Amino acid sequence: MKHKLEADSIHLKYGTREILSSVYLKLETGRITGLLGRNGTGKTSLIHILYGCLKGSHQSIRFDDQYVAYPFKVQDLISYLPQHHFIPASFKLKRVFIDFDVDYELFEKQFPGFKGKYHAKSISLSGGERRLVELFLLLKCNSKFILLDEPFSHLTPIQAEQIKTLIKETALTKGVLVTDHMYGHIIDVADEIYLLTDGHMRLIKDLQELQFFGYLKQVSPNSL
Repeated sequence: MKHKLEADSIHLKYGTREILSSVYLKLETGRITGLLGRNGTGKTSLIHILYGCLKGSHQSIRFDDQYVAYPFKVQDLISYLPQHHFIPASFKLKRVFIDFDVDYELFEKQFPGFKGKYHAKSISLSGGERRLVELFLLLKCNSKFILLDEPFSHLTPIQAEQIKTLIKETALTKGVLVTDHMYGHIIDVADEIYLLTDGHMRLIKDLQELQFFGYLKQVSPNSL
């Protein structure tokens, strides 16, 4: 069964500065939505509003056409990967995999470097390893929608390719929103790409539009 999560009429101000103005965004299960934008344009704020932990001056969030005040409070609806590590440093991998009800053997099979680390504490892992754990847990959990904020940070090129494959596999049954300053990764995985600029959301149809709106100085003539 297909599901959709919509956010529209989103307005957000910090002081006198309008960060988001009449923004609309729709996520659907079975699709990957990419979100691009320069630093400070409000990408993370928009994700926080969609997740339900930030309120704008106006907004409407709906799941399958039903209004939802706090999406993160709805069981199995939405999960969020923040830019910072969210697993406490003192927690062992055993505990977090049990808490998320995710099979560690499946993780170990996909990432053999984690063999023998089931009882390791999060703090003993490198930044890239911690990111892999967090990504795998969220992509394999029961949520219908996954929000990924800078998922490729700290990852090696090989790890980034593995995660892109995992995101595509996840999107067969879930809706995924992904934003990252490494725009090439977003272009690789996204079914549609939006650019957040000057407080407005714009659907990007080809790479030249990223240049036109000032996101990139020069791009390839290849279309998305």
